[in-house]
Amino acid sequence: MQIFTVPFIRDPMKKHWYRLETKSSNAMNVIALGTKPTKYVLCAALSSCTKALNRPLGTQIHAHIIRSGYEDNLFLSSALVDFYAKCDSILDAKKVFTCMKVHDQVSWTSLISGFSINGQGKDALLLFKDMLATQIKPNSFTFTSVIGSCVGRNGGLENCSMLHAHVVKRGFCAMNFVLCSLVDCYAKWECVDASALVFDESTGRDCIVYNSMISGYCLNLYYDDALELFVEMWQRDLGVTDHTLCSVLNACGGLAALLQGRQVHSIVVKMGSEQNVFVASALIDMYSKGGDIGEARAVLDQASNKNSVLWTSMITAYAHSGRGSDALELFDHLLMEKELIPDHVCFTAILTACNHAGFLDKGVEYFNKMSTIYQLSPDIDQYACLIDLYARNGNLRRARDLMAEMPYDPNNVIWGSFLNSCKIHGDVELGREAADHLIKMEPCNAAPYLTLAQIYAKKGLWKEVAEVRSLMQRRRIRKPAGWSWIEVDKKLHVFAVDDVTHQQSIEIYVELEKIYLGIIEAPPYISEYINMQA
Repeated sequence: MQIFTVPFIRDPMKKHWYRLETKSSNAMNVIALGTKPTKYVLCAALSSCTKALNRPLGTQIHAHIIRSGYEDNLFLSSALVDFYAKCDSILDAKKVFTCMKVHDQVSWTSLISGFSINGQGKDALLLFKDMLATQIKPNSFTFTSVIGSCVGRNGGLENCSMLHAHVVKRGFCAMNFVLCSLVDCYAKWECVDASALVFDESTGRDCIVYNSMISGYCLNLYYDDALELFVEMWQRDLGVTDHTLCSVLNACGGLAALLQGRQVHSIVVKMGSEQNVFVASALIDMYSKGGDIGEARAVLDQASNKNSVLWTSMITAYAHSGRGSDALELFDHLLMEKELIPDHVCFTAILTACNHAGFLDKGVEYFNKMSTIYQLSPDIDQYACLIDLYARNGNLRRARDLMAEMPYDPNNVIWGSFLNSCKIHGDVELGREAADHLIKMEPCNAAPYLTLAQIYAKKGLWKEVAEVRSLMQRRRIRKPAGWSWIEVDKKLHVFAVDDVTHQQSIEIYVELEKIYLGIIEAPPYISEYINMQA
């Protein structure tokens, strides 16, 4: 006698998807038996198809909705808009929406969300304006979707500010997920102060709001503030998630704060998150940036489920630690054992390793393998790596030809690395061309001016050096001050040139004076050695 018809499935995610498919299949079984399905059954089945992103089955249910005469039902039509929008069929979603005689919050929000998810920010904003002209008022989900559409090429900071005003006006400031979308939007537009203001004015901050602000700080390289906020979050016992740990480990890696990184690692172990792929990847990245490549490898070896994310993180760690040979050895071993099917990110990592190690032939070989063996079309990141590899090895003309041949316009990163190689190899003509492109792209950036002046100076072209300096003065372009930092007694101290803002600046300058005088009074051979090292 069969009691259980549902098979035993250990994996909770597989069990979840099985249940979704079962709901959809049950609806189709009802239809196959010749029984007219109820609106509830069709709506539940369509919702399951949406969650499972099962477009073929959802399209069949749509056909049965029409055959059953339910096409004018508001709830089913709204569910169809949501289904098509989330299944990457935004045109079909728009058709269903247009044919609807009556709209509600769900249908408006679903289509706005669909435009936002599919990168059509302008369409989402225009639809939101149309919604405001109706009797249907936007809810918190509507605002979350339309604020998300402000990020990217089709968005705009001014739109985010306008939507922020609507949020305040309609009283959604207490909704944490609306606040999170605002914090995230401002941070992605590099308006960290605006993000912090939204965060500070929120009253019921939970771990999600804290996570959004910490991520915003990390995105804009405000690593100190991210760590301070994490400490505050930890002291308030709001609950730390895997997302929090990834962001904080990123901050520790950015500051090369190995001590704090180890403390966060202990929290990872305590929470049992060391087997989370993204947390383990963040640990590998943190240890490699902190200079402990052995500990990074230990994290990889202890991971039970090694996938392409972890392997790529380890290859990247080797590359940035100056161990290009180890990166190539690991990559070749994985390909030989068929433990890794490389993607674009993995090829970027291995080409970076070839770049840092100067392995031109291997880099060209891997680049060609992308299309010949793995049927991957190289994108701008892989082209950037190969161009830089050619340029660093002195093949500046070949690098310039590749920039002209590739199906992308060179960005400021490519031109910047190319200009630096021109400085190393003393190519005035190509260096001038690269500097001109960079100045057009970033007119307020002092780096291309200064690098071009160094190229001229290296060749003794002092008249040209003076012209570059004069141009910088006329345009009021100055090089931003460089910063250094040191960790003492678990506290980070940050310094700039001629800095007097530190609390112990007087004592620091006294000690520097003693060191300077000590060097002057030292025997000649010691002073000469120190000068050589400097």
